[in-house]
Amino acid sequence: MAKHAIVLEAINPVAEVIFGLILAGGQGRRMGGVDKAQVLLAGRPLIAHVTDRLAPQVARLAVSSNRAPAQFAPLPVLPDAPERLGEGPLAGLLAGLEWAVQSGADALICVPVDTPFLPRDLVAHLAGPDVAIACSNGRAHPSVGYWPVSKRAEIAQLFGAGERRLRMAAQGAREVDFSAGPDPFANLNTPDDLAKAEAALARTP
Repeated sequence: MAKHAIVLEAINPVAEVIFGLILAGGQGRRMGGVDKAQVLLAGRPLIAHVTDRLAPQVARLAVSSNRAPAQFAPLPVLPDAPERLGEGPLAGLLAGLEWAVQSGADALICVPVDTPFLPRDLVAHLAGPDVAIACSNGRAHPSVGYWPVSKRAEIAQLFGAGERRLRMAAQGAREVDFSAGPDPFANLNTPDDLAKAEAALARTP
């Protein structure tokens, strides 16, 4: 990972303190069972592409993963709490919110590691008084969301009741549309998705 430079400058145009969290705990089954964070796109890992997009928009950035922390350096890694180990993205969100609370942040922006085309103004558009999720082409993306830290207890209660889906935690959230142009939240789930992303980058000046 060291040979792939990651820029960590923080240029957050929003007045409140917003942290970022990259969800990288998936199994990558449709990609052949590989760690998607390390899948190469245009010669760089997906984690580097997402970091480049998100880091300048937030005060601090971390990764939600139970894999070896060294492969994500210099980003800090937030593993699931032992009682939530392997319980999906909602467990990752809780770990991120707990980190944000302990570090004095007001809110957390959460994104998946397989979305290398995130908008560079994502945070400015999602930030607001309550939970917000991104939408594009008529589809909601609850894994791309803005979460005030005040929601931590409510989400922990939902998790304790057996819920594991981000979309249930985001019910009633404000939806922010990013439909102009190609879908910036297209997930790279399969080798075919990766090939299409490579082709799209090749066409970009």
